[in-house]
Amino acid sequence: MTSILSIKDLRKTYDGGFEALRGATLDIREGEILALLGPNGAGKTTLISTVCGITKLTSGTVTVGGFDIQSEYRAARGLIGLVPQELTLEPFETVFNTVRLSRGLFGKRRNDALLEEVLKKLSLWDKRNAQIRELSGGMKRRVLIAKALSHEPRVLFLDEPTAGVDVELRKDMWEVVADLRDSGVTVILTTHYIEEAEAMADRIAVIAKGEILLVEDKDHLMQQMGQKELEVQLTDTLAAVPEALDSYDLRLGEGGKSLIYTYDTRAERTGITALLNDVAAAGLTLADVQTRQSSLEDIFVTLVNDARPQEAAQ
Repeated sequence: MTSILSIKDLRKTYDGGFEALRGATLDIREGEILALLGPNGAGKTTLISTVCGITKLTSGTVTVGGFDIQSEYRAARGLIGLVPQELTLEPFETVFNTVRLSRGLFGKRRNDALLEEVLKKLSLWDKRNAQIRELSGGMKRRVLIAKALSHEPRVLFLDEPTAGVDVELRKDMWEVVADLRDSGVTVILTTHYIEEAEAMADRIAVIAKGEILLVEDKDHLMQQMGQKELEVQLTDTLAAVPEALDSYDLRLGEGGKSLIYTYDTRAERTGITALLNDVAAAGLTLADVQTRQSSLEDIFVTLVNDARPQEAAQ
């Protein structure tokens, strides 16, 4: 698949010496949804701001649709739509005029039919004549997306798109983003909601301390790095794991009513059959058996924690 956005060895150092981006490298495919995950201060917003030309890079290269963001700024920026975290809208302006003005700022000819299509897609058409101040927080965020789409970008950045939005509206927003991807728009979103990345993204990029730690297809990442847990629920309460089961590296569940076994789904043998046989041989009676998959949040925390010892050693 062709890359629409290419970031190579991107560095950003602020006055005072703080290095917000440290050689970030990332290729984003045309027509995908990529979730950029990272803790506060990881460099997510700086990365977006630099690509969009809000912040000037220190070194490295960024191209959008083949256009360099420095030497071919206008062409590159014209391909990008940005939805910021902040609800930066004129409260007394109408929805339609807000979106029309944004299109004009990019030097695009007036096209009310296209703006009508955008507003209908975002369920805003009925609110087109309403003032921004009359809208709910979720509707205002949809207006921000409409503004970003008004000049027909090929790449859309969503910086924490569902921040402050309730669960129901958040799921509606997921559907909006999926529809945008289906229409051919490449979507890059930053989020603190792990379930948002799991629900929407085609690929996951993890950033910490200004470096891209990993870029991977979401499903492959879950399969490759996720582990499963087997919880063996017992009829009796245990004070400790029986010595006869020490080789399985088990841990006691809450209240001592279960044994929890972690295994690698990629291994040729999981060891589950032998474990269950040995549990019975140890005189324990099974009440139930359950399995659960490690979440993307578990994987994310592990990756970030693994990166910290390396930083301390530098």
